[in-house]
Amino acid sequence: MIKPFDHTIFKKVLVMLLAGGKGERLYPLTRDRAKPAVPFGGIYRIIDFTLSNCINSGLRKICVLTQYKSYSLDRHLRVGWSIFNTELDEFIENIPPQKRTSEMWYQGTSDAVYQNIYVLERERPELVLILAGDHVYKMDYSELINYHIVNKADLTVPCIEAPLADATRFGVVSIDNNQRIIDFDEKPSKPRPIPINKNVALVSMGIYLFNTEVLVKRVIDNAKKDSNRDFGKNIIPTMIQKDRVLSFVFTDSKSNKTGYWRDIGTLDAYWEANIDLVKENPDFDLFDTTWPIRTYSKQYPPAKYLCGQEKKGMVRDSLISNGCIINDAFIEKSIISPNVTIDSQSSTISSVIMDGVKIGKNVKIQNAIVDKYVTIPDGMRIGYNLKDDEKQFTVTEKGIVVAHKEMHLI
Repeated sequence: MIKPFDHTIFKKVLVMLLAGGKGERLYPLTRDRAKPAVPFGGIYRIIDFTLSNCINSGLRKICVLTQYKSYSLDRHLRVGWSIFNTELDEFIENIPPQKRTSEMWYQGTSDAVYQNIYVLERERPELVLILAGDHVYKMDYSELINYHIVNKADLTVPCIEAPLADATRFGVVSIDNNQRIIDFDEKPSKPRPIPINKNVALVSMGIYLFNTEVLVKRVIDNAKKDSNRDFGKNIIPTMIQKDRVLSFVFTDSKSNKTGYWRDIGTLDAYWEANIDLVKENPDFDLFDTTWPIRTYSKQYPPAKYLCGQEKKGMVRDSLISNGCIINDAFIEKSIISPNVTIDSQSSTISSVIMDGVKIGKNVKIQNAIVDKYVTIPDGMRIGYNLKDDEKQFTVTEKGIVVAHKEMHLI
């Protein structure tokens, strides 16, 4: 086994990034694209955050396992992430279902790995880091790798504390005093709280670091059974009984508090994570130069602000992307993506406006997500009367109004 802090370890780690989920709970944002390809934070795609973590952690062997509606994701990776040098044994490869082991598409998270055992045989990594393409967070995976090696784990599962109400969406973990996982309950209706705080549970972040030998054996064994072929539902509960499975509690290295991590699994979670970015002191800081977030951006001119005769225009607590033209409009706590135009006497409050949206005069928008290339006619109100909004938009449980891509508004 490689010694801790030996940087050659990075060349012996293969990343398998799961990016094939349908993203049904993010519909209509996933109507035309895979969930990891959904725009986020103005200029990014959701997958950019996980990929940036890999680059910043020194990991440069990445397989992206794609499946549904992958065209825009494939294109984004091709034009935005073609930075790897094959001569240095670096790569990022898109791998749709190869049907090497069956005629089925990926049946679950562990099945996606099982169907690509050929890749593991070809690359022969010592460790496999399995990641999800729909999370927003910053993590130095080198710390996780070192922890895994030092503690001689077969599998290490990064975990985070979450409110009990939210824990029903995740795998809930119980650990002993040595950080060993003794129970794993996938999406329980009644999550088990941690002993020292009855209001929170310890949940899996959907990240798994395996010793390759153990991973291959366990996914092959599981493929022979009638199961969900899922890491949380099948693989981890089985491994707890047979292998050394440890938790890695994710904390912010600067504050030593619980780290920032968001699973962008629902429209409400997507909206909340975007709005988190415009706080005065956000928990997730896009302007952290020590941890750059990489993406692909088209070449647009700088944003332009015009002050009309009304002089009511103002921008507060918002992110404004390049290529925007804002004409005497009021913008507050909003994400304005590239190439957006907002005409006079209009306002956007607590909203996410995606690329190419055109907002007419005297338009009022609040608590909304407007997908790409929507034209909003003069005088329209969005987010002010949810009963009216439900007639043509998607409205979430928390009252967020969503307009789908290229929607024709009346």
